[in-house]
Amino acid sequence: MRDLIGDVPMGRDPVDAARAGQRPPLPKRFYSAVTVDRDAGGAYRILLDGRPVRTPARAVLAVPDLRLAEALAAEWAAQDTEIDPFRMPLTRLVNVALDGVARDPEAAIAEILQYAGTDLLCYRAEAPEALVARQGALWDPVLDWYAAAHGARFMLSAGIRHVAQPPRALERVAALIPREALRLTAVLSLTGLMGSALLALALAQGRLGAAEAWAAAHVDEDWNRAQWGEDDLASQRRAAREVEMQAAATLLRLLD
Repeated sequence: MRDLIGDVPMGRDPVDAARAGQRPPLPKRFYSAVTVDRDAGGAYRILLDGRPVRTPARAVLAVPDLRLAEALAAEWAAQDTEIDPFRMPLTRLVNVALDGVARDPEAAIAEILQYAGTDLLCYRAEAPEALVARQGALWDPVLDWYAAAHGARFMLSAGIRHVAQPPRALERVAALIPREALRLTAVLSLTGLMGSALLALALAQGRLGAAEAWAAAHVDEDWNRAQWGEDDLASQRRAAREVEMQAAATLLRLLD
């Protein structure tokens, strides 16, 4: 079976890709029936006309949870006359997990920790007061939770001046990062999309819902939009990223 999803890199902005003319012609839908079955090892596979879907690296697309398998199958079933990878965010995430993260989880963990070391929540505006207050209202409760529940206390900085975070705080965050490839991929994706490992892990731990985390990640952007109005292209990019965020949040929820 052809590698249908591999030409869409993880984290690639669909709006940018489309505008740059970098999307290749979409493959035609070549299958009728989409089903789920269980292999000899107990994993759930997605079948197209009885044949297993494979990842870009040729691994069988198989997951440990039936609900997740059914959600993946629904993405394949929803394709019309063409197969559009941008409309299959869960499939792309699982492909990344199986082909990339599972083979080198330490690289994913290191990237998440790199974000935590310079996390969005730790860099505050100096003015105006209303923005400072809004950041505090959405970000301080998350940092308070890390301190109270996990003993991870983070240092704050005004503006963009770098502040080194205590090693103990980063060690505690490292302990919260999931090691299983699917969950780790979801957290990695959320971290990049929101620019914050602390928000991503708070979502993964159930401290924040997806909408809360997304709002917290966009305090500055929403402030600017309120002051200067919306930019159409920026709004399209944000909407595309939100689809990816919801897919990662769904992946975590289905694995609970």
